[in-house]
Amino acid sequence: MSDIAPAGPEGYGGIHADIVALLDAARRAAARSVNALMTASYWEIGRRIVEFEQGGQERASYGDDLIKRLGADLSEQFGRGFGWRNLAQMRSFYLTWPANKILQTPSAKSKVLQIHQTPSDKSSTGRIAETPSRNSIDLPALANSFPLPWSAYVRLLSVKSEAARAFYETEALRCGWSVRQLDRQVNSQFYERIALSRNKAAMLQKAEAAEPGDAITPEQALKEPFVLEFLNLKDEYSESDLEDALIQHLADFLLELGDDFAFIGRQRRLRLDNNWFRIDLLFFHRRLRSLLVIDLKVGEFSHADAGQMHMYLNYAREHWTKPGENPPVGLVLCTSKGSNEAHYALDGLPNKVMAAEYQTMLPDEKLLIDELEKTRRALEAKRVGRGDAGDAGR
Repeated sequence: MSDIAPAGPEGYGGIHADIVALLDAARRAAARSVNALMTASYWEIGRRIVEFEQGGQERASYGDDLIKRLGADLSEQFGRGFGWRNLAQMRSFYLTWPANKILQTPSAKSKVLQIHQTPSDKSSTGRIAETPSRNSIDLPALANSFPLPWSAYVRLLSVKSEAARAFYETEALRCGWSVRQLDRQVNSQFYERIALSRNKAAMLQKAEAAEPGDAITPEQALKEPFVLEFLNLKDEYSESDLEDALIQHLADFLLELGDDFAFIGRQRRLRLDNNWFRIDLLFFHRRLRSLLVIDLKVGEFSHADAGQMHMYLNYAREHWTKPGENPPVGLVLCTSKGSNEAHYALDGLPNKVMAAEYQTMLPDEKLLIDELEKTRRALEAKRVGRGDAGDAGR
């Protein structure tokens, strides 16, 4: 390609760098804007739930039923991001950051938010004006009161000490912590450690520095599960093309084995505490009357894989197993060059007789490994063939 313009800040390199910087800034601004509006919406949802509950003793007595009914109805209309657990979290969010508290933040001091006053806010500074209609809430103005992303507030909600929570919130704002940094500092008990330290200034200064992996790109921020649910966008789970193809082939292969296997879902997402996980494949075995949880790893099998599978099984047993069904069983498949393994997780079953029955009816582990290895070789050969054809065409 011929030079379009001389190199340097006045040439092509300069305009390319300027446009890259512009687009990067625009994407970061878009991610912040979506997150702030989402957080404001969730706070407002929490406020309205609390207001409804405070409408009298009769309403307060069925608060849990209200959230569960709302969760069912809203999930049907807006997706699983508005289930009863998430609504309960929004309620806790409002109670932890009530109107009189968020108006004390620097970003809110210059604005008079039009927020309908609740009984719990009657002691506030009077800067909250009542509105003639709930629908007149100014979400963009309210969003200015939440400088942190929603996932950061979710993480802060798990901090039980009010003093510690306020400290982490302040430091996250002061240092510009990403959610990953905030999570790391909370997990390392930074608040407790700094309280015991004789050199608090040095510790605070050190906490400002990010570690490798702390940064979150605008793309990652917009693809966060919270944001995807809020925008009602499809959650595209990004894995390598090889793993994606292997998962698809495995699903097809199991369905071809007979009518015992009923396909339920692929990349089934679940949340444990504040962490998101995805199960590669979920089947139901008709004769066993049991869920089959499948996790595929492109790499060697480790004890961490087994531990993760048991975590999945505990979750599936509690949340996905229906009355009359047997406990779920897990299958961990690890496929890597020279090291292919398959492991059924059966030790969660009530007795050895059931475990033996499962082993009889489930596919042989060697059969699955052989099929995956054959598929892997075919996919790699196909990829190499495409590469050779591309080289020949140059």
